[in-house]
Amino acid sequence: MFSALILSAVIQQTPVSVLVFTKTAGFRHDSIETGVAALKELGTDVGIRIEHTEDASFFNDDELKPYSAIVFLCTTGDILNPNEQDAMVRFIRRGGGFLGVHAAADTEYDWPWYGQLVGGWFKSHPRIQEARIRVLDRQHPATRHLDAEWVRTDEWYDYKALPPTGTRVLMELDESSYEGHQMGLDTHPIAWCREFDGGRTFYTGGGHTKESYAEPKFRQHLLGGLMWVLKRS
Repeated sequence: MFSALILSAVIQQTPVSVLVFTKTAGFRHDSIETGVAALKELGTDVGIRIEHTEDASFFNDDELKPYSAIVFLCTTGDILNPNEQDAMVRFIRRGGGFLGVHAAADTEYDWPWYGQLVGGWFKSHPRIQEARIRVLDRQHPATRHLDAEWVRTDEWYDYKALPPTGTRVLMELDESSYEGHQMGLDTHPIAWCREFDGGRTFYTGGGHTKESYAEPKFRQHLLGGLMWVLKRS
């Protein structure tokens, strides 16, 4: 029993590296640099090394080997070539984690596997405004710090389809609380996660604005999602 506890402690202390990827081939969010800085600060707080790149050539087996998870932070458009895509698939199938933030859903529309990884693709959005979020699952590390309702301001995405069957939907938008939504469905997921193709994937629709990354609750939401895909919470 004692040796098992020691082993558990060693595992928790093993250095972990996460790659934050922010390449854009479409709209570029001016919050990207702020988001990268926030993730680095959060990583420092919990002993996770956060490294950042916009260089797609990192997506090969040798370069990805040191990382336990990849974050697509407000990426847009077609950003990986076929060989880089294959390396990403192998990374996830080896048990790697994936965290998609906001415009990660506005990325790689012609790559079906990626759509499954993220859980949906961007369709449209209204103006930036305050909205009410229903927190459906308050047991997940990305949401357990929240009340049943969370009111905040961001750019709220509509998606082309609901997340795949078996997805754990953590939060949804209350469409009566803001204007301009166009999903036309009974539910409007805005954060979700699931086990996928050997790894773990987490997506949140928040994170368009610079202000998001200064919000304590949103920062904890991101950190909880990252810890979950790393299997550390």
